[in-house]
Amino acid sequence: MSQATSEATVTAVNGNIVAIEVPDGNIVKNEVAYVCPGDERLKSEVLRVYGREADLQVFEDTQGVRVGDRVELTHRLLSASLGPGLLGTVYDGLQNPLETLASRDGFFLRRGHYVDALLTQHKWSFVPQRRTGDRLRAGDVVGTVQERGVEHKVMVPFDVQGQVELTWIQGGSFTVQDPIARIRDERRARPLTMRQEWPVRIPLPTDLFRRQLVERKYPSDLLVTTIRIIDTFFPIARGGTACIPGPFGAGKTVLQTLIARHSAVDVVIVVACGERAGEVVDTINEFSQARDPRTGGSLMDRTIIVCNTSSMPVAAREASIYTGITLGEYYRQMGLDVLLLADSTSRWAQAMRETSGRLEEIPGEEAFPAYLDSAIKSVYERAGVVSTRDGITG
Repeated sequence: MSQATSEATVTAVNGNIVAIEVPDGNIVKNEVAYVCPGDERLKSEVLRVYGREADLQVFEDTQGVRVGDRVELTHRLLSASLGPGLLGTVYDGLQNPLETLASRDGFFLRRGHYVDALLTQHKWSFVPQRRTGDRLRAGDVVGTVQERGVEHKVMVPFDVQGQVELTWIQGGSFTVQDPIARIRDERRARPLTMRQEWPVRIPLPTDLFRRQLVERKYPSDLLVTTIRIIDTFFPIARGGTACIPGPFGAGKTVLQTLIARHSAVDVVIVVACGERAGEVVDTINEFSQARDPRTGGSLMDRTIIVCNTSSMPVAAREASIYTGITLGEYYRQMGLDVLLLADSTSRWAQAMRETSGRLEEIPGEEAFPAYLDSAIKSVYERAGVVSTRDGITG
């Protein structure tokens, strides 16, 4: 999408739902916009478009937002930043590193403050695996860096169309923003860095499946959790999905932590979606202090935590699920086994119910949106086993 921005105007405010008017009508669903009350810029996402008007879901408290306030339209979809430096980080639902935010703003985070998801100043040792003149396609590996003991594969951006030629590549220590290679197609040359962006609501391998650059395989192996009752009576397939139902206090989060610690996987992604703040703090402390039984190091070295507690904005609760899934798909594309734990689906659905109510949509059973079934399906369908052109399976 275009990198240029345009402007709109607030016409109504209903909780975290803001209605806007776009003079030129140039707006698309799921693009990022910033509502600007005074000097603040509140991140939001376009949920619904009808003609020259649209409804935004604001990811912050909308107190002080008034009719007539300016809105910036970015013409970019809500996306996740992908690259070295993700492992060992605790993010919020919009992929802001919480530790960086806390060091800058203190314990009480101010609205409208956002931080780059990756370490922009840290240098990574890049080792090329391709030569000048090689013909490449989207998702092909061009080199590797070592990220906390995991071999992080740097790939051709997933939005590249057709075949491209590698015209230049270099090894050495670089930040995620430094050019490491250059590719050229029939029309133009394009520099490559170690980072890329991908829209969180679009499955990462969708276009790769269509162009037959990756293949989805039927799950055939078991995920070894080393928990006897699961492996014996409730086996989970590698590339499959499972759920842990139960009432409050049944021990679902405890079981989830045990699965994350002992399962035979390379990367663990924990999405704390709408959980109580105390439980999220316990999870972060436990993962930080726990030892990895496979390597003997810290369990956080191969873990990403995306937390959006019940005290954080409800609007970001839904986005946190998609952010975690996109990060998981990225590491799966490298041929790694990724375990994604979302706690909990019910609170994610409650966030959807609240948003649907504010949009005045026709409710379904128990006031949940009528499309809840398809929304949950679209999330679980993003799991699976994929194999790339290079024979890498994850």
